[in-house]
Amino acid sequence: MSWFCCGSSWGPCATTGHGACGTCNSGSLQHAWPNTSDACLAITRPDRCGETLARRGCGFTHYTTNRCNGKRVATRIADCGPQTDQWCGERTCCGSVCGSNRIIDLTPAAFSAIASLSGGLRPVLVEA
Repeated sequence: MSWFCCGSSWGPCATTGHGACGTCNSGSLQHAWPNTSDACLAITRPDRCGETLARRGCGFTHYTTNRCNGKRVATRIADCGPQTDQWCGERTCCGSVCGSNRIIDLTPAAFSAIASLSGGLRPVLVEA
């Protein structure tokens, strides 16, 4: 997982657009998902990294668990992303626990609920 800014200014984020769903805000428990629509999937291309992700639309809830500390957060889809194919094979580890291929971007509020923003990337388990 990584984090991104959207909507109203919050924490480290300046004011930006409200994402593909029109509801995204950095201070809310939300995330971006690479397969929210055909148009989104055509941009993010997780398949190029060997990832097959279910189609999930705006507002769908995912549960993301930080594999480094076991903390979990529920978030709703508010944007399209991350552009998974730009980071094929990228790995992030904490000790012997590793993850690869960015498949979810959390808002700063959601990311900071389960990890330090300064960490930037963390291996996670994403469940519906």
